[in-house]
Amino acid sequence: MASQPELHKTLKPRHLSMIAIAGVIGAGLFVGSGAAIQQAGPGILLAYAAAGVVVILVMRMLGEMAAANPETGSFSSYADKALGRWAGFSIGWLYAWFWIIVLGIEATAGAAIMHRWIPGVDQWIWALALMIALTLTNVWSVKSYGEFEFWFASVKVTAIVLFLVAGVAAILGLIPGVPAPGTSNLLGHGGFMPNGADAVLAGILVVVFSFFGAEIATIAAGESKDPVTAVRKAVNSTVWRILVFYIGSMAIVVTLLPWDDASVAKSPYVAVIERFGIPGAGTIMDIVVLTSVLSCLNSGLYTASRMIFSLSTRGDAPTSWARISSRGVPVRSVLVSTVVGFITVGLNYLWPDTVFLFLVNTSGAIALFVWLVISISQLILRRRADAAGTKLEIRMWLFPFLTWFSIIAIAALIVGMAFFDSTRDSLWLSIGLAAVVVAIGAVRYRRQRGPVGPHEHTPSEDTAEVLEVDAEAHGHGA
Repeated sequence: MASQPELHKTLKPRHLSMIAIAGVIGAGLFVGSGAAIQQAGPGILLAYAAAGVVVILVMRMLGEMAAANPETGSFSSYADKALGRWAGFSIGWLYAWFWIIVLGIEATAGAAIMHRWIPGVDQWIWALALMIALTLTNVWSVKSYGEFEFWFASVKVTAIVLFLVAGVAAILGLIPGVPAPGTSNLLGHGGFMPNGADAVLAGILVVVFSFFGAEIATIAAGESKDPVTAVRKAVNSTVWRILVFYIGSMAIVVTLLPWDDASVAKSPYVAVIERFGIPGAGTIMDIVVLTSVLSCLNSGLYTASRMIFSLSTRGDAPTSWARISSRGVPVRSVLVSTVVGFITVGLNYLWPDTVFLFLVNTSGAIALFVWLVISISQLILRRRADAAGTKLEIRMWLFPFLTWFSIIAIAALIVGMAFFDSTRDSLWLSIGLAAVVVAIGAVRYRRQRGPVGPHEHTPSEDTAEVLEVDAEAHGHGA
């Protein structure tokens, strides 16, 4: 009787390092940050710092659990163990849904850039081409995903590093023709918080979602030869990634340019590059943004497929979706994610302001739901580990105080979404979707008493899976 193929552990440390970095550098940093600056002024630095603290704490908690038990299902598997099967089922499907929606958003954004460069090709053809290309990358092997992500991330990191170096030089007055601004832009246009503390608090809700994606490294770690080391590096690097890439680059923008300049709202990075006198600033930023879009598409497809694969191995999705190819890829999970992704791309073109906007809003608060589940799961699993005397490779700082602080802070962010017009619809629709998924999970596992492990199946399920794999192996001449 043939044994079931396993995911190949072919992701190298350099892949995982760049996956961790790429997870928090999206197109939103290069383009979307302008709206946040216009809202809060230079005080946006406080918003990024506050949101960054929450993300650092969440990643530390997730790292503690992932180092103790590295699994492709990551926090969904840990929710299974801490809260019960209904919780792992619910947060796993919500997370997969989030990334599938992202596929529709990013494919359309990438197609818009390509259409701008080559207007003779319809935009929908570019969206289709990008989706097909990255689907083939993910279907071929996990190493090809890691390799593409490595180079995508390398472009983003190089762009930000060059931006930081040039920005610091400009601030110090070392670039000819670019006068040193001093503190005039930080304090001279209405002060550091020109729109008040309320605008900074609102800014936190805008920027906090920029950090979502840092957790991808803990999912990918399950396909590396040394997942514990990979998780430790990803968690430890979260601090400097946020400090350098987000807070550092934002500090340069608001120091070099007036926060209320119209060019900042459009694209703060393009505005700064133009200040340096570099020709073709818009094209340069288009290349960087396109790279970010491709990176997000690549990671979104990978992440959604691996979460669906994990759900399938736990009986929370059709078991056939867990079948693994000879190259160690859960091809069916990738294709399921792709098919739904294609549908969302189509909806984005057909009904962008109605159907697709509705779907996007249903995923608006999922990031906060995921972080809340991570925090609660860590609180429960850490107490169990301490009671059992288990030695942990990574430990949450000042447990349980910082864990409770994280839970309260995330809950406050969720409540805060109800007070702003820009986030209120997303909150209610996300809560509605979550309520439906949780209800399905609760009904599905209504007979279960208490939490169980993530891979417990009934004997009949285990037997059926083995027979199914064995039959498939014989059918392919294995």
